[in-house]
Amino acid sequence: MVVDDGVVARLRAAGCVFAEDEARLIRETASTPAEVERMVERRVAGEPLEHVLGWAEFAGLRVEVDPGVFVPRHRSELLVTTARQHVRRGSVLVDLCCGTGALGLAATRGLDGVELHAADLDPATVACARRNIGPAGHVHQGDLFDALPPDLAGTVDVLLASPPYVPTAAIAFMPPEARDHEPRIALDGGGDGLDLVRRIAAGAPHWLRDDGGVLLLELSAAQATAAADAVEQAGLTASTTHDDEWDATVVTGLA
Repeated sequence: MVVDDGVVARLRAAGCVFAEDEARLIRETASTPAEVERMVERRVAGEPLEHVLGWAEFAGLRVEVDPGVFVPRHRSELLVTTARQHVRRGSVLVDLCCGTGALGLAATRGLDGVELHAADLDPATVACARRNIGPAGHVHQGDLFDALPPDLAGTVDVLLASPPYVPTAAIAFMPPEARDHEPRIALDGGGDGLDLVRRIAAGAPHWLRDDGGVLLLELSAAQATAAADAVEQAGLTASTTHDDEWDATVVTGLA
């Protein structure tokens, strides 16, 4: 599709580094010239491209992303790749702080007989995840483990989470796209960014199978040691994986 140089120039002037690619995606997504204009106006005003388009590419999937919902980050593909090493036919996988549901969907994609459960606290986020996951799994609303059906206790093979892990004081320094357009509860991890990580680690043993269930947590490299300590304190065996290309870190806890 031919990209309008005027649209590219407006996006570039607004600070969009990949203006040509963004202009192409907007034109491919919009149905009419008027819709192109509305989408360009929203992007120039600072909305995340994924909110403007209504979708995001993640781990080979196209997932819906509503305005005000956390946009899945490509660095989370390390979490998905790690999870897929542990998922088998008949596995139960739980995606806590699921956002759009992209991580759980990607971790179970193409695998038969996997029982997927996803959970989040924010009602708008849960509605978005339910559309994405559809009949492929179950989406629950609530605060971490409180959202899960009680009968899942002791049955979970893989528990993955990309929880909020930005320290509260650091949110002011985040890019405006995230700071102004994504829900605060999807970003704010408390004083050192690990409030939710510690809660998840502490609660995980109750839900994991005691014969090889695994907890997988995404966070920053600087937080890995403290997070691994929390996992060990919960009675799990901790290890850390880092990927320089994705700038991604995953702490694993094995039951």
